[in-house]
Amino acid sequence: MRFMMLMIPRGYETAAPGAMPPADAVAAMMKYNEALKEAGVLITLDGLHPPSMGARVSFEGGKPVVTDGPFAESKEVLGGYWMIDVKSLQEAIAWAKRCPASNNEIIEIRQVQEMADFTPDIQEAAAGFAELQRGQRAR
Repeated sequence: MRFMMLMIPRGYETAAPGAMPPADAVAAMMKYNEALKEAGVLITLDGLHPPSMGARVSFEGGKPVVTDGPFAESKEVLGGYWMIDVKSLQEAIAWAKRCPASNNEIIEIRQVQEMADFTPDIQEAAAGFAELQRGQRAR
């Protein structure tokens, strides 16, 4: 089962462009990331620049509208993620509990939808999805 662990750092929604975590926090996180890799559960991981460097595209009324960051209405934003492959939600939770997160960070854990989770009509509508995934991984 694949799970995405989403890092939600409180206050990151107002971080200035180019804001970076302290080196000691990065070093601690790297040890955790290495443990995920050594256990053979890590698929991928990335940190994200603050929302002040991003944009959102909404589709109110069916037309795309671009809003540059930061986003005043945001209370929680993503700071990064891990994609892991484990046997259960409980195992994903156990890994999240090992993270050297600070007291202002939350990790949300979400299971990735697998094609087998869908009904046959949805699987038919998503024909070619696996090829898209393989093409993305080849980049």
